[in-house]
Amino acid sequence: MQKLFFRLIINAVALWVAITFVPGITPVGGSLSWVEYLILALIFGLVNALLGRMLKFLTCLLNVVTFGLFTLLINAGLFWLTGLIGSYLRVGFTAEWWSALIGAFVISLVSAILSLLLKDELKGKKKDS
Repeated sequence: MQKLFFRLIINAVALWVAITFVPGITPVGGSLSWVEYLILALIFGLVNALLGRMLKFLTCLLNVVTFGLFTLLINAGLFWLTGLIGSYLRVGFTAEWWSALIGAFVISLVSAILSLLLKDELKGKKKDS
């Protein structure tokens, strides 16, 4: 349960960075609160878990041929879909295609950095005092 909580926080922070700093991504209603970012992170996690794995499996040969770059296009589509689903719940965002591509890259980068910083917490290990 703790790992899920940390993943949700990491996704919320990564979404905040992408929505705040990537031009062309605008939140629905002007700005989002942290609760709305957590809801959006939950949507993002569900979209990635349900569709992301299936799409990456179906396009694995294309990913091999493009040296994994096609994964970035899949992630951009999933990021855009997250904003669309969130918009129906009034916690989403709108993004142009290039902004979604950059936003997906930013989310991957921020998520990887935060996962490295919190790797002990994500594994469930306690740090020595």
